[in-house]
Amino acid sequence: MSKYTEPAKELLEHIGGKENIAAVTHCATRMRFVLHDPNKANMEKIEAIKLVKGTFTQAGQFQVIIGNEVASFYNEFKKLSGVDETSKDEAKVAAKQNMNWLQRMVAHLADIFTPLIPALVVGGLILGFRNVIGDIKLMEDGTKTIIEVSQFWAGVHSFLWLIGEAVFHFLPVGITWSIARKMGASPILGIVLGITLVSPQLLNAYGVADAKDIPVWDFGFAKIEMIGYQAQVIPAILAGLLLSFLETRLRKIVPNSISMIVVPFFALIPTVLIAHTVLGPIGWTIGSWISNVVYSGLTSGFGWLFAAIFGFAYAPLVITGLHHMTNAIDLQLMSELGGTNLWPMIALSNIAQGSAVLAMIYINRKNEEEKQVSIPAAISCYLGVTEPAMFGINLKYGFPFLAAMLGSLCAAVISVGSDVMANSIGVGGLPGILSIQPQHMAMFAVAMVTAIVVPFILTLTFAKTGMKKFAFKK
Repeated sequence: MSKYTEPAKELLEHIGGKENIAAVTHCATRMRFVLHDPNKANMEKIEAIKLVKGTFTQAGQFQVIIGNEVASFYNEFKKLSGVDETSKDEAKVAAKQNMNWLQRMVAHLADIFTPLIPALVVGGLILGFRNVIGDIKLMEDGTKTIIEVSQFWAGVHSFLWLIGEAVFHFLPVGITWSIARKMGASPILGIVLGITLVSPQLLNAYGVADAKDIPVWDFGFAKIEMIGYQAQVIPAILAGLLLSFLETRLRKIVPNSISMIVVPFFALIPTVLIAHTVLGPIGWTIGSWISNVVYSGLTSGFGWLFAAIFGFAYAPLVITGLHHMTNAIDLQLMSELGGTNLWPMIALSNIAQGSAVLAMIYINRKNEEEKQVSIPAAISCYLGVTEPAMFGINLKYGFPFLAAMLGSLCAAVISVGSDVMANSIGVGGLPGILSIQPQHMAMFAVAMVTAIVVPFILTLTFAKTGMKKFAFKK
């Protein structure tokens, strides 16, 4: 009998038994259940299990935080319960039975952008580094940049743009691939579609405003402008959805004997034509409108109010899963404005949650058992992964979560009030400063200090004033 046997038996019992489990899988730190009847799960008893660090429900899945031992625990649970192994994709499909239409829409959006995040993070770090060595005058008494005095760093600066351009200018390729993969179409057709939106033969999207003559495809009776959609998000999403719709529907009506020829042909060509005549211009207009509204809101006289609301509300958005919608807005801001002033507030919110946990570590410094949860949670939070901190500590006690929200509010107001801009989405914690545009790093550092100090002090204050009696009920 392993040390996981008894906790696994308890979890199986308190979750409603095998018959209540529609699907189960795990991620890096959590067991993820899709339950036939979520009301049968006894959260109080589950959270009383020694190995369990907390529970929460998100995207139709009941999630139990185990920590780094989750893989071993999962294997023992699967053996005891007799439940068949489920892939993450299968679990997500099953989870949709517990979602409303808004949750399903957000889940689809998350599934599209989540596979792209590693590339976006790397791209953001690269752009930030290029800005430091190429734009800031650090050499010869502040008169020259690093690349102006060093041929080696000039070569590095030029070389790194190869990756930066691939990530951001050719972003539509990743989006259309991800949508095709998500919707059950052919990923390779998604890639081809994306390339047709950013092909070098098209006029670069960044050059349209200054172009004297826009090239066209001349069909005699009609002309189509040869405009690219480099870095554009909405046109790529609309085109990817149309391709997936056409391909999946054609597969159902075209005989298998000719499907390999007919389906790709009649799915791809109409999609490319419609993308360049209808969806592209419409998507560009919608994307520009969204980015202008968000940017205007953040830079207007009431920008501080927008920042305060977003900074305060972002953590609760994470609980609901609605925070995934910010990825599309960030990418649109980047394509239109060359950066995003929304993402820095997200990084600050993550830092604030980690700081509240840090205060709880101090408060419960004599509780060795809780340290096993709180210390790893604080570290992961400062590195951008907030769930262990939020669900394992802050929501458990309640008042640290509120302290973190208030600290995030203060830090967001400082960030927006100082016009801080990030190159792109980055690592959503302390390393996030590497994604900030160099001229804004100093003020972002001030905002980071605020996100560390304010939640820490507020958490200690709330604990001493008796507010710790009021915990959030999940």
